[in-house]
Amino acid sequence: MDSELFTLDIGGMTCASCVGRVEKALDKIPGVEAATVNLATEQARIRLKMGSGTQIQDVIAQVEKTGYEAKLTTPHGNGDLAPAKTFWGSDGLGRVLLAFALSAPLFLPMFLMPFGIHWALSPKWQLLLATPVQFFLGWRFYKAGFKALMSGVGNMDLLVALGTSAAYGLSIYQMLDSPHASHELYFEGSAVIICMVLLGKWLEARAKQQTSEAIRALQKLWPEHAKVLDPQIFIAEGAPLDQYRDLPLEQVFPKDRILVLPGERIPVDGLVLIGKSHVDESLLTGESNPVKKQVGTKVIGGALNGEGVLVIEAQAVGVESVLSKIISLVEDAQTQKAPIQKLVDQVSAIFVPSVIIIAIIAGIANWLYFDSASIAILRAVSVLVIACPCALGLATPAAIMAGTGVAARFGILIKDPQVLEQAHRLSIVAFDKTGTLTIGKPRLLTLIPFVSSISSADILATAAGLQLGSEHPLAKALLDAAKVQGLAPIPPMASKALAGIGIEGRPTAGPWENQTLCLQSVASLKANPYIAAILEKAHSCFESGQTVSVLMNTAQPSTPIALIGFGDELKANAKEAIKALHHLQIRTVMLSGDNQAAADRVGKSIGIDEVFAQIMPSDKAQIIRKLQISDSHQRQWVAMVGDGVNDAPALAAADVGMAMSTGTDVAMQAAGITLMRGDPTLVADAIDISKKTWNKIRQNLFWAFAFNTTGIPLAALGYLSPMLAGSAMALSSFCVLSNALLLKRWRPSHR
Repeated sequence: MDSELFTLDIGGMTCASCVGRVEKALDKIPGVEAATVNLATEQARIRLKMGSGTQIQDVIAQVEKTGYEAKLTTPHGNGDLAPAKTFWGSDGLGRVLLAFALSAPLFLPMFLMPFGIHWALSPKWQLLLATPVQFFLGWRFYKAGFKALMSGVGNMDLLVALGTSAAYGLSIYQMLDSPHASHELYFEGSAVIICMVLLGKWLEARAKQQTSEAIRALQKLWPEHAKVLDPQIFIAEGAPLDQYRDLPLEQVFPKDRILVLPGERIPVDGLVLIGKSHVDESLLTGESNPVKKQVGTKVIGGALNGEGVLVIEAQAVGVESVLSKIISLVEDAQTQKAPIQKLVDQVSAIFVPSVIIIAIIAGIANWLYFDSASIAILRAVSVLVIACPCALGLATPAAIMAGTGVAARFGILIKDPQVLEQAHRLSIVAFDKTGTLTIGKPRLLTLIPFVSSISSADILATAAGLQLGSEHPLAKALLDAAKVQGLAPIPPMASKALAGIGIEGRPTAGPWENQTLCLQSVASLKANPYIAAILEKAHSCFESGQTVSVLMNTAQPSTPIALIGFGDELKANAKEAIKALHHLQIRTVMLSGDNQAAADRVGKSIGIDEVFAQIMPSDKAQIIRKLQISDSHQRQWVAMVGDGVNDAPALAAADVGMAMSTGTDVAMQAAGITLMRGDPTLVADAIDISKKTWNKIRQNLFWAFAFNTTGIPLAALGYLSPMLAGSAMALSSFCVLSNALLLKRWRPSHR
């Protein structure tokens, strides 16, 4: 591997400008191929070129030199997402309460003025109360602002430090100039600004924690220990299972046999060796009903065992487990940026310097107009404070975190934030048929020999032998049929899969010993001279909606041996899934290798708008590209839903690829969305939550931009005091986060 991916926890970031500053520093490091920083998760993802001479420790040192804290993220740990590590921490509630307690005597007298009561503390008492707020509780702003200034950039802390220092300094000047004029002091302005910013940061931290609840809920599914059975004991139904070791999870290895008692969480992915039970996989797959498990069925680590005792053989542990991969997918999605965030980053890069210039201009203009230094400074302070771009930096990542988190709870893993921007445009959804709209477990229904002298048993044993070792659903159907009839599959020599055609091999026994046979689809026989006869014999199979394969002897000329027909049941909720998409005004398409009559029969039964039949797997991606350009040559946005290896090119070609987790890993890697259950109704749900998340991103960005563009001129004209500006700034960040958290109320429409 030429590069390695690292995730760092970044401490000390406060606004969108901080994000840009850290990214700029990372991009300058030799060997860093790509870097993205997320304000909501307070993490950076870095792709580091191996062999470049740069180590991750060098990257951490550079981030710290820029003025921020950095450390490697613990795998699937909570990071630093907690609202405060301690009550008196930097974002702790204790500091907020202390700041308000010290500031209350300064600003409460203002509420008495409308009643004609003009009372205020003496200047010395005001100085005594404001100073610890300014320089003790507000020290974090000076520290971070100074580091930003030394790096030649600006951030929220610099704006707060400049603004409050100006108000505090003006008050000192006024106090020295007029020792008894307590009403001309502005200590309450600087103190309340710091109070409100601290309150805003505390509220932000709490809201960030809520956006990360999905990750923490998944992390809690990990049991700390596993009951590993002694490998020497006899494993059988009813055998004593009391000889086990309670080992930490990191000491469990594949092939270990694990005892799971009723009510315990299953520690690893595995296969049931003994026992029957029902298992709750709701937090992993979104399936609310417990799933029946028995000997030979697979179980997922993190699922909750029900009433029975299970013995499972560990197959995947640690980072290889399904739960670990789910957590990684959600974490990756929450750390990545949506394309629209690039615009925000570009604006943020010039935002703070621009605000400082605007504040200086506003101060000079007010000084010249009013001939008052105090008015000029107060209005400049208001501009500096209200312009803090916190809400701007949180608008996109907060919505992504909340949306992808709630989707994961219901079995929809959005691993690419770009999907959120594209899903709301979708006009067409294309489905693969087998395993997506159908159960994907076809049964052998028809076997028609071309020569009456050949027995069906010999044909079945030979065809099943060609499929030995194959994971294809049709292969399993043949092997199951042979097993039911008590036939031993005849193993072949030189067996090989032919992409998009079938499988070829030479049987080692039987009527066709050492002859090359091929079991292939009818669609791949277009040029065969026997195609007319094959189609005539297969007509009744096609009419009944069967999928037909042909066993061919490839000797020249290639001759048919037998027709083999398979039937696959539609999923119970396939029709409901198509209806849900039509409700969203999305056209549906089905891609199938079946003949046109059989494919049309399936499509019509569930309400599919358009059917493409008798297509090779390699043609699926080409059809997706054709669908993307309509007859009027207008761009159409197309989603592809599939589950097999042959669907991967189409999933990659589509604007939005959705893979069923019941399928192959290749399909899931090619898709932007993984559906954790083989439930086609999740397709409409995935589009719905993607649209709602995208709408939240747009709402948040609109309000964040509107807040700054409206607030700055109001502050410059004196309509917002520094205290109100500080309150409004803190409120804007809280509103953006609260709006994003409304996504947590989303529920799939069919539940």
